[in-house]
Amino acid sequence: MKTTPRVLIVEDEPSIAELLTLNLKHNGFAPVWAGDGMAAQRELEVTLPDVILLDWMLPGQSGISLARKWRADPRTKDIPVILLTAKSDETDKIAGLDAGADDYITKPFSIKEMLARLRAVLRRRSPEISTQILTIGELHLDGATHRVTFQDSLLKLGPTEFKLLQHLMSYPERVHSRGQLLDKVWGDHVYIEERTVDVHIKRLREALGAGGAHVETVRGTGYRITAQTAAVVAK
Repeated sequence: MKTTPRVLIVEDEPSIAELLTLNLKHNGFAPVWAGDGMAAQRELEVTLPDVILLDWMLPGQSGISLARKWRADPRTKDIPVILLTAKSDETDKIAGLDAGADDYITKPFSIKEMLARLRAVLRRRSPEISTQILTIGELHLDGATHRVTFQDSLLKLGPTEFKLLQHLMSYPERVHSRGQLLDKVWGDHVYIEERTVDVHIKRLREALGAGGAHVETVRGTGYRITAQTAAVVAK
């Protein structure tokens, strides 16, 4: 049975929260509203949502600090977070992504844009099931069990990082542009900027640890995964 996606709205302006709530209900979501970080934390302790719409400017803890906190918590680290922000500068957007947000929506925004972004992050959270087993050096990905190991150690990857790694490992040594990765990994990338890819590549490398050396930056072009570094051993 198909479940209704649960959306936690963390927004201190009642008019915006009500608008989001009404439109989400109308489009098949189950929204829950929290007016600040403390209320949001109480909601998270009761039931985990499928996605969080998080306002940047909140009383008390800011959306940025909350995103960092929830990303660092093993219980909430994999919940997609979309920042709602009036900040439109690229540096602010990158700061939001670096803090752990999966995407951002700049105010004022259209309901269609908001729904498109929600559906996109939910698709990434539930990637298509594949039984393919992929290997690059000592890096292994099992699509059936959704597990990634490096040197026989199990690694923890978020849903977007897993899908990104799966796509790169499906085409070893091939260079992929940011636009190509957006198209194949994110799917509907109408509202997502190419800089988002760089942030998730950074997260992927961090999650892979020493195995992150397999993910190479091809300057001026994009990224690829290579087995060549497997030949390099510590002396």
